[in-house]
Amino acid sequence: MKPVLYIVIPCYNEEDVLPITSGMFLKKIHQLTEAGKISDKSRVLFVNDGSKDKTWEIICDLAKQDEHFIGIAQSRNRGHQAAVLAGLMEAKDRCDITISIDCDGQDDINAMDRMVDEYLDGSEVVYGVRSKRDTDTFFKRFTAEGFYKLLAAMGVDVVFNHADYRLISARVLKEFANYKEVNLYLRGMVPLVGFKSTSVYYERHERLAGESHYPLKKMLALAFDGITSLSVKPIRMVFFAGLFIMLLSFIGIIWAVIAAFLGQSVAGWASLACIVCFMGGVQCLFLGVIGEYIGKIYLEVKARPRYIISHRTWDETADDRYNGDDDHDDDDDEDDD
Repeated sequence: MKPVLYIVIPCYNEEDVLPITSGMFLKKIHQLTEAGKISDKSRVLFVNDGSKDKTWEIICDLAKQDEHFIGIAQSRNRGHQAAVLAGLMEAKDRCDITISIDCDGQDDINAMDRMVDEYLDGSEVVYGVRSKRDTDTFFKRFTAEGFYKLLAAMGVDVVFNHADYRLISARVLKEFANYKEVNLYLRGMVPLVGFKSTSVYYERHERLAGESHYPLKKMLALAFDGITSLSVKPIRMVFFAGLFIMLLSFIGIIWAVIAAFLGQSVAGWASLACIVCFMGGVQCLFLGVIGEYIGKIYLEVKARPRYIISHRTWDETADDRYNGDDDHDDDDDEDDD
């Protein structure tokens, strides 16, 4: 039996690029179907992440034009990772495999063919990995590659140069649903599930239209989430750094006592002020690291929903059919907008 594929696409203010890339995704569904690799029941699932433009209206129009397009909308903007998770959880009971990909057209859509081939050969997870970063600025390339190396040094099982372009089977998603973390970093969480995995390599292109909605501030926030959600090494580093500074301070106290007995001490406030300021800065730094973890614990304990789906295109289509067939209530037709 041919597997049913759902392409999961998070969208946030993508009214400029969505009309362009939607046709590309639909064409890929048809190509894979005609090649006999997937079922015709496969779908393109858009996830509207609280967009403020016409993204949701475009998704609804696409769903009316072709049955292969479907969409869900979150009740508010919750971030890229939550949007991807919402789409995966919505799809896991409706398909055999999912492929998550961004809407901007930068990831090579043709890599999906190799991903599906790897799945048919037995892999349950297939990571899309960038073969090079020529399209990135030096700053972005340096910081991104440095971040992956930092994660590895912290003991996080992460695939180098992999973002959120990946194939995951429904079998893996059903197990992944048991991971209840509120602080999401899917790139580090998916490898924790296990199962047979592999990677396919591709070159990333320029964004087809519109502007990036992932500025430096959001990238840094994602980096902090990735480190603090998946590793306790920063806490251990704080402990050992504190121990080292304590030993240095103890040695300094012994030296000060000996110098006082020998009459070699020099009165002055400069050295004392420097030491006090240094120790105050170290303490603030350590408290900040510890506070970051306490904040994560606070969010996890509350266990608030990671996403809330407010609309589904298939529900709205059903409502439209119902209202269209009702000849006794003209007000309903006027309120469809």
